[in-house]
Formats: sequence, structure tokens, C-alpha cells
Amino acid sequence: QVQLIESGGGLVQAGGSLRLSCAVSGRTFSSVAMGWFRQAPGKEREFVAAISWRGGSTSYVDSIKGRFTISRDNAKNTVYLQMNSLEPEDTAVYYCAAALSRRTVVVTDKEYDTWGQGTQVTVSS
Repeated sequence: QVQLIESGGGLVQAGGSLRLSCAVSGRTFSSVAMGWFRQAPGKEREFVAAISWRGGSTSYVDSIKGRFTISRDNAKNTVYLQMNSLEPEDTAVYYCAAALSRRTVVVTDKEYDTWGQGTQVTVSS
């Protein structure tokens, strides 16, 4: 079974940076489209970023305004989310997700097959 394990969350002051990591095990990582979602308190789960199987195509939610970058290192079976200029509004549980049968960018949560447990990101003002 494919497993996703997120790490890198924590408490950071506004304007700071964090890099989230998602380690993938259980199948060939290079053939899997990957994405990040987040869920803030009292809000619905929101798409954040996605990346194609080779890493050549990416997509982001408009609200992050160029502050985040998704990347992947297939040799390490890991996908990353670099978050810069963090704002209190970015506070949420961040989830890594895999679309096992897809290779292109996927932005709809319904199309993802496997999810990590989430990592908490808290941005203080």
C-alpha cells in the first residue's frame, strides 16, 4: 500500500519560511502526480499546489501569490512545498496527496487516491 508521510510543519512568525516534505513509499514515485492541500480551522479543504510526474508542470492556488513552490526529487521519493513570506492566513493542516493513476497536474481533491496524515503549520502575527 502506498504511504505518504509529511514533515516540516511547525510554528513560525509572519514573514518566515517553512519547507514541507512528503516521503512516498510503496510504489514507483516517478510515475505519480502529487499535490498539496490545506484545511484551516472552520474551513473546507483547499487545493494549494500540484506537480506532474516529471516535475515539468505545476499549478498553484491564486491566494498564495507566488510565495509557495512545489518541487519533487524522484530519486529521493519525496515531494516538497517551500513556503515563503508566510502569513497568519496560511495557518492550516497541510496534506500531501498522490494520484496514483495520473501523471499530469491534478487540482481536484476527488482525483487523489492516497493522503498523508497532515502536518500542522501555524503562523503567528
